[in-house]
Order: sequence, then structure tokens, then C-alpha cells
Amino acid sequence: MSDNELGTFLRTWREAVTPAEAGLPAGPRRRTPGLRRAELATLAGISVEYLTRLEQGRDRNPSAQVLGALADALNLSLADRMLLRRLTKEANGGDPLVCAAAPSLSHTARPTVRAVLDHLEPAPALVVNWIGDVLAHTAGYERLAGPLGLLDDERPNLLRYLFTDERARSAYRDWDRVADDLVARLRHGVPLRDPHLAELADELTVTAGADFADRFADLAAAPRRTGSQHIEHPEAGSLRLLHETLALPDEGQRVIVHLPADEATATALDRLNGRRPGALRAVAAG
Repeated sequence: MSDNELGTFLRTWREAVTPAEAGLPAGPRRRTPGLRRAELATLAGISVEYLTRLEQGRDRNPSAQVLGALADALNLSLADRMLLRRLTKEANGGDPLVCAAAPSLSHTARPTVRAVLDHLEPAPALVVNWIGDVLAHTAGYERLAGPLGLLDDERPNLLRYLFTDERARSAYRDWDRVADDLVARLRHGVPLRDPHLAELADELTVTAGADFADRFADLAAAPRRTGSQHIEHPEAGSLRLLHETLALPDEGQRVIVHLPADEATATALDRLNGRRPGALRAVAAG
């Protein structure tokens, strides 16, 4: 991993924001569609020389006012502003509220969380830790994911399956979007210097190459709490699923619940679960 995450973040966002989005004229002969350093510096009210030092990692301690001005100039979302603050704190040795207090990597789900899963049946639902290890799941999820090969490993991991198992690309019609979201979740959910993150990132960089490495290097990507997936299931056929993510921050875990996006998927899942149609109801996105 880079030792200049803050500088990379700022440069990535500067190059991603167009002059029009920042309220500036495009002008002739631009070599990049993004903002020039001088333009971002002017918008943020700082010097070009200081912005250069931040991007190059020669200054890693910007004030809260400077961070706020840069975030405003780049029109960052709340999630991206939190990531910017987190990167700044980690560049300065860590923030006890953001880094040191993060829970240790969990390998089990609490009994009460497992009880919640029981009440979610027959919906496909699972509990994962911050690096994507599957800790617990409903029987409905096993019937959905088992035939895809996702649960074959003794300790299944969502990212390892998606990037290293050839069955994943056949199963997920929208593989690229699923991959984008999982890697963004990994970057945002784990202290960047966590050894478990480093180990998984190194492994997937070797086994999956640029498919993983390029996404992991993209600091501008943000995870979504909700989303959709289109799965080609060997037993149930074409499935369109929505998912909702519920965070368990004290445990460093999250619950992911999959719901049918249309009546055809609801019926297919009911049959997969050996139930009469109607046990699951389609849910509209939004």
C-alpha cells in the first residue's frame, strides 16, 4: 500500500472533478479533464505550493480549516469527507477515535446477531467482518450462494471468491459493479494499516492482478449501503436482488440482507427454499 494515502486521495479527486463541476470555465488546451493545482488551490484559498506539498506527502498535517476548504472545493460527500479526515489522522500516526479504537478482527457472530438471522428466514442474509469473511448466514443464503461455490471454502470470503473463483464471473452478470462496491467497502471499513487488510490486499493483488489492484488504488470510490445484483443461478435461473447493509460497528461487522427486486425473483427464491410462492415479497428499489 502507498505511504502517501492522503496525497493520493487529494490528487485523485482533483483529477476527477471537472472545471464545470467546480464552476470554472473549461478553457482551451487542457491536458487533463480535471482541475489544475492552481485552480483547486484558488478555490480552497491556499497556495499552489502548499497543495503540492500535500499531494506529494511532504506535508501531512493540514488544519481542519484547510481540509474543510478542500472538501468544499471538491464537493465531497459526507462519507468522502470522513475518509479525508481519516487519511489525515493516519498520516500523522493515527487517531484514537478512528484507528486505535477499531475492534479486532472478528471470526464469530454474537448469539443475538445469529438470532436476528433466524428471524430473517427465508431471506438470504449473512454476517461478514470488515475484510469480507462470512461469519454466519441464513439457510436462505446457503441455498442461494452454495450452488455458486461461494461457501466452498472452510472460511469463505466475499472478495476472495469474487476475484479468484472463475465461477463468480459467470454468476454475477454485473461483476464489475459488484467488484467496485466490495473493494470500496474494504477500503472504507478497515484501518488502512491493519495487518489483516494488508495480507488480504497483497494476496489478491498477486492472484487477481489489476482487477483488484486498480480498484484498491482508487481512493475516490465510495461504498453503498444499498445496491442491486443480477445473478445467474444454476438452479433458480436469473435473479435480480436488492441488498441492504446494516452496520455493527462495535464488532467491526455488518449484516447484508438480500431481497427480491421483482416478482419473478421472489417466486424463484421461494421455490429454491421449498416454499410456496408468497413467502418472499418483491421490494422496489429506492
